Amino acid sequence: MRKTILFIALSLDGYIADAKGGVDWLGGQEAGYAGDYGYSEFLKEIDTVIMGYTTYHQLTTELAPDNWPYPNYDTFVLTHQPHPDQARIFFKDEAATDLIQELRQQPGEAIWISGGANVVNQLVEADLIDEFHVSIMPTIIGQGVRLFNQPTTIPLKLISTSSDNGVIDCVYRRRN
Repeated sequence: MRKTILFIALSLDGYIADAKGGVDWLGGQEAGYAGDYGYSEFLKEIDTVIMGYTTYHQLTTELAPDNWPYPNYDTFVLTHQPHPDQARIFFKDEAATDLIQELRQQPGEAIWISGGANVVNQLVEADLIDEFHVSIMPTIIGQGVRLFNQPTTIPLKLISTSSDNGVIDCVYRRRN
């Protein structure tokens, strides 16, 4: 069965976006830092990306409007609005839990849960995330989009930590 991995960055106070949905606060303590906090190594583990429409829209209009960042991965965008599929980008009107359960049964590499909070919380509530790769940014933003808002308790085991440019990367797995 394929592994489901959440790989995401958040502020020290637990937000993945500011009150307006912005992420310009992401980054470490030194401007101009050229590292990627383990992102390129992580991409070697996956072949599928899952995201909500808000994350997709932000990528295609703000963060990478002229250059789709995942051309070598099957990407599934969860949305209730009809959109035509594109090269390796598939728009799905279904619950995140149903899609993950279907994809986990298919052959392939790990599945990356890219965002956003609604998708993550559906999967947390159903206990369908196997690993949590969380990069804690050295920023407090005070309000915005919380990563976790479900009352579910999932015991985790710390697998690794690293620190670079003030960013703390933590990898957790579910405890059995």
